[in-house]
Amino acid sequence: MLAFTALGQKFGGTLKEMPGMVSYTMRNEFSKDVPGTLDKIKAMGITNMEFSNLFKQTAADIRKELDARGMRCTSFGVGYPDLEKNMETVIANAKTLGAKYVRVAWIPHEGKFTPEMAKKTVDDFNRFGKQLKDSGLMFVYHNHGFEFEPYENGTLFDYIVQQTNPDYVNFEMDVLWVYFPGQDPAALLKKYPTRFKLMHLKDLKKGIQGNMSGGTPPENDVALGSGQIDLPAVLKAARNSGIEYYYIEDESPSAQQQVPQSIAYLKSI
Repeated sequence: MLAFTALGQKFGGTLKEMPGMVSYTMRNEFSKDVPGTLDKIKAMGITNMEFSNLFKQTAADIRKELDARGMRCTSFGVGYPDLEKNMETVIANAKTLGAKYVRVAWIPHEGKFTPEMAKKTVDDFNRFGKQLKDSGLMFVYHNHGFEFEPYENGTLFDYIVQQTNPDYVNFEMDVLWVYFPGQDPAALLKKYPTRFKLMHLKDLKKGIQGNMSGGTPPENDVALGSGQIDLPAVLKAARNSGIEYYYIEDESPSAQQQVPQSIAYLKSI
């Protein structure tokens, strides 16, 4: 049985505390049994959640289950249309869950992501972010790879970061979706140390070639430390950034087996 540190104590040599988990990691389990799945996650030593789905429950139902286990939700993921059309519901649900952050993880688009799409995104993000900040919440965008199309002296992701208002818009780095399109997550953290507030910890199976699609089969998610990404370098850079919460996200069918391996790896570095 792995020994886990309590929340708030030093976790290994790199992180201040046990990382959280993205609900998508256990999406199949959550869809059948929310309380039982929370029990499984807490048994791993994880008490901080990022929910990106309410799994046909109400936010109040999930908050009740979290409270009963001494767990918390620090980030709430929603879809782009929710921010465009249902902002009042987004705000109400985030506050009920107790989340500090509201994040979106996909910009609707067809084909290659273009400068015109990026410019619309900047306008939308500044508007969403102001609405959320006015309600006491923080807006973050979770990169997905397609935003790293070359543009001027950098990428369209650079354009989005530089053109959005940092008072209203910040970012959640998914390290796999920075690495997959050929970028360096540690270098990006050093370039924008104050703009990243959250991080998804993931690793990419060895031998897999990346691209700009924003997609790869879920079995290409592997236990942290067993793939291609230089996670010690990423976490070293993250220590000098504005990242507040780290979440393990494992989309593979083997997540229940791989997450304990990932936790053990993080504790060892």
